[in-house]
Parts: sequence; C-alpha cells; structure tokens
Amino acid sequence: MLKLLRNSCLVLFSMLTISCASDSAMKATMNSSEKAGIDKANEKVQVTKEHMKIAEDMQQHVTTQNSLEATISSLATQMMQNNKMHTNKSVLITSFVRLDNFKKTTEFGRVISESLINELSNRGFNIIEFRGQLGVSVNAQGEYFITRNTSKMKENVQNSFIVVGTYSRQYGRIMLNARVLDNSTGQIITSARSTYEHGLRNDCVIFKDCKPPRTIKIMREE
Repeated sequence: MLKLLRNSCLVLFSMLTISCASDSAMKATMNSSEKAGIDKANEKVQVTKEHMKIAEDMQQHVTTQNSLEATISSLATQMMQNNKMHTNKSVLITSFVRLDNFKKTTEFGRVISESLINELSNRGFNIIEFRGQLGVSVNAQGEYFITRNTSKMKENVQNSFIVVGTYSRQYGRIMLNARVLDNSTGQIITSARSTYEHGLRNDCVIFKDCKPPRTIKIMREE
C-alpha cells in the first residue's frame, strides 16, 4: 500500500514537473516572439524618426527661404538633383501661374521664370528663348527681339523639356512648385518646391494689387 502510494506520488510529481517545464518553455517562446515584435516595431519607429528629421532639415535648409533670390536658387538647385536633367536637350521656361488659375499670372510669376532662366543657364542647362521674333523690330524707342505676339514668333519649337510652375499666396509666405516636363511624353523629369517666407502681413506690395488708400471727401460748409 505504501509502495503504491509512493509510486502515485512520483507519477504526480513527474507530471507536475513536465507541466511546469512546458509552461516555462511556452513563456520563453512567447517572450521571444514578443521581443521580436517589439524590436520590429521599434525599428519602424526609428526609421520614421530619421525620415522626419531629414524632412525637417530639408524644410529648414532647402525648401524654406527668407528672400526671393534664395527661393529661386533653391528651385534651380533642386531641379539639378535629378540626373535625367543632365542632357543637351533644350529647356523652355514658362511663366509661373496662380495655383487656382493656370491661365493667370502676375509680374511675380514672370519674375520667377525670368530669374530661373538665369539660374538654370548658369548651371549649364541648354535654355532656349522661344519668344524670339523672326527678325529684330525697330521703332523710335528702341530695338526689340523678344515678343509675346504669337504672329511674330516662330511657329514651332524643337522637342524640349518644359519648365512649368505654380505659386500659392498664404499668410506671410508664398509657396512655389516647379516641374520639368518632357514635351514629347508628358513625363515629369524632375520637380522642386520652395516656400518664400516674406513675413509681410499683406503681400499686396509684392503682387502690386494693394487697394487704393481710403479717401475722405472734403465738403464746403455753407
């Protein structure tokens, strides 16, 4: 009887030992799986943090400028970063237009495009002036070759890249986006973005659309 009881206790002890060992192994497996999941999640967080840091550095040092000259230079520099632009193919630059109206520009938009002609030309791009007339026109005020009269321009321009751009007026700043398109395919070859932070409460001085000052009519009292 005592022997049977002892054997039963040994069997029960063995079962408990095996059960505890299985639980320990399961916990170890779960802990290992959880740790792998935590490590993977942490890796994603660290990669995201690095991307955010790069975006912050780019915004601070590349895409946000406090002068119009630096803004234009930033656009040109960003366009150069795409190796597809290093080609002898001619580049045609158009006026920057309002984001809400692609058929509307201002002196500001024309200044941007004219300045990009200088920036990209000095960086070695093959810029062409498509506004050239078939001949030089002369009047009493001077001699002219550039025109916006389509009847005096060449009918066709050789296959080229085309620079297009938009601007959006916001409080204290102007956001500019530029793209270089392949005229033959419509493909975007490269793009650039920059923000001109002028800090003015009213940018009407830049766009020359300030409302006239209020006047008071002076009346003669009888």
